Amino acid sequence: MTNSERIKTLKAFDETKLGVKGLVDAGITKIPRMFYHPPDHTNESGDATNYTIPFIDLANIDKDPCVRKRVVESVRDASETFGFFQIVNHGIPVSTLNEMKDGVVSFFEQDSEVKKEFYTREQRPFMYNSNFNLYTSAPTSWKDTFLCNMAPNPPKPEDLPAVIRDILVEYLNQVMKLGTILLELLSEALGLNPSYLIDIGCTESLSAFGHYYLACPEPELTLGTIKHADVDFITVLLQDHTGGLQVLHKDMWIDVPPLHEALVVNIGDLLQACFYLFFPTCDFLILLWFFINVANLEYC
Repeated sequence: MTNSERIKTLKAFDETKLGVKGLVDAGITKIPRMFYHPPDHTNESGDATNYTIPFIDLANIDKDPCVRKRVVESVRDASETFGFFQIVNHGIPVSTLNEMKDGVVSFFEQDSEVKKEFYTREQRPFMYNSNFNLYTSAPTSWKDTFLCNMAPNPPKPEDLPAVIRDILVEYLNQVMKLGTILLELLSEALGLNPSYLIDIGCTESLSAFGHYYLACPEPELTLGTIKHADVDFITVLLQDHTGGLQVLHKDMWIDVPPLHEALVVNIGDLLQACFYLFFPTCDFLILLWFFINVANLEYC
């Protein structure tokens, strides 16, 4: 496919404002070539099942100094080794987690004409489209996404879709509180005052992405998300029950299986820079994650 043919195909897809879900709803049996991804042979040289992503319990970290010390050590080790860890007893009610997951599904599965009102590539408080980098990155990922910028300038209620408005605000308020706790633990893991990362502005912005991954008729040809690193301080990820998240470790993709009530924490590029600043001799990994096996992924 020539570049001009690709751009024409991308525009035709974009102008439907229906995203990947529109293709699936149309009953396609062959995916467009713009979604083709080259094969990944990363795991051919090792056994990824020998590694597991750390699991950290945050219970009683404000009540027992010994518990907090162990948690800080676990956070430091996980950040240095994997750049990822899962947390439980994080303070966000299970009911809120479930409502948030249901809300994401409700947004993407609502009437197309209602959803189209939020489809845009312009900067808005709430944006929905398929592949934010559609015209600048190849190949295209098999997913639809919304983005909500919640801080430092919260959106007006009327800027948010009615179907997800209340739970999105509630969930992100909870995540902001959790983010403060995590940044305190990470500051201590760096040997700094607990408020250090907060004082330098790490809690001043908050954005939420809602990714929707649909069953694919040719899953061997595409991916839900390409390998990448998150350009932020930390990402707090809520997985659905389906799974598919992987982390690159020692040139192998390691599964991050979804755990009931758990959240995944990803050390982003900006925080990794902080670790390099204070521990320049540490051999950090490239922190990448992506969703694979899209045939089994329906939503996240």
